Amino acid sequence: MSAPKLKVVLTRSLPDAVETRMRELFDTELNLTDRPMDRAALEAAVQRADVLVPTITDTIDAGLIGSAGEQLKMIASFGAGVDHIDIDAAVGRGLIVTNTPGVLTEDTADLAMGLILAASRRIVEGAQVVADGRFEGWTPTWMCGRKLWGKRLGIVGMGRIGQALARRARAFGLQVHYHNRKAVSPLIAEDLGATYWDDLDQMLSRMDIVSLNCPATKDTHHLLSAERLARLQPHAILINTARGELIDEAALAEAVAGRRIAGVGLDVYENEPAIHPGLLGHANVVLLPHLGSATLEARQDMGDRVIANIMTFQNGHRPPDRVIPAMF
Repeated sequence: MSAPKLKVVLTRSLPDAVETRMRELFDTELNLTDRPMDRAALEAAVQRADVLVPTITDTIDAGLIGSAGEQLKMIASFGAGVDHIDIDAAVGRGLIVTNTPGVLTEDTADLAMGLILAASRRIVEGAQVVADGRFEGWTPTWMCGRKLWGKRLGIVGMGRIGQALARRARAFGLQVHYHNRKAVSPLIAEDLGATYWDDLDQMLSRMDIVSLNCPATKDTHHLLSAERLARLQPHAILINTARGELIDEAALAEAVAGRRIAGVGLDVYENEPAIHPGLLGHANVVLLPHLGSATLEARQDMGDRVIANIMTFQNGHRPPDRVIPAMF
């Protein structure tokens, strides 16, 4: 007689193929409305699930974990980031936590490069001019942006996505610089033509473009504070496709209003989905609705990783994407 299927609860709608496969493999409960679960719904979910499959918009804190039933054994998050989960509390409760790293690397790097192009060459602003019927023909001095070739790009966080962005940047003739907790291997640095800065403040003051590609942790909260934003050159462009909490959004809004920064490209926000009102309505600020991993291929791959992690756990083995506190 076969063992009963694991009870798996999804907090949001996932791609159809992923949900169908999960229904085949597990006793899967879907969220057909695709509305985020409120606190009461999450508390009810952890009371009945063997495996909870949350997303980055769900707050899985110590209180929620403490309210879970004894049957909950695993939190298999759909997404690479895990700052929405209290890892210490989960591990202390004996829960396995997994994520889906790697599968969204190239897509997020594509978007970061796209924001660099959009902010430097005024692409969104120009498209709006055409949409509004205000294009009256080419002139020599109108809508001039900044060229990329030869400019210095400072990447904050040289993990998978940072390195993928560096490869794209080199193709556009950018000089790659980076700050990381430690330098990458000499082989990787040579391949990327990347210059390492152990002092973030020193790097920021010398860059034409800065891209944030590091995780959100206690140490990186407001990594770009008002003081650090002031170190950027007035012609600098700031890009963030990582986590909104990395930037003091109020300080950034002040910098934009004071014309102390030339351009901004954001895909994530400090209090998402809310955006600081001081960032709205500026031609030199490009704002996207968290599209970093929003490709059909990436979302399918993320779902496949969730399934692989749950299956490996069910079979009594260590899931390939297990997350532990020592990683942070």
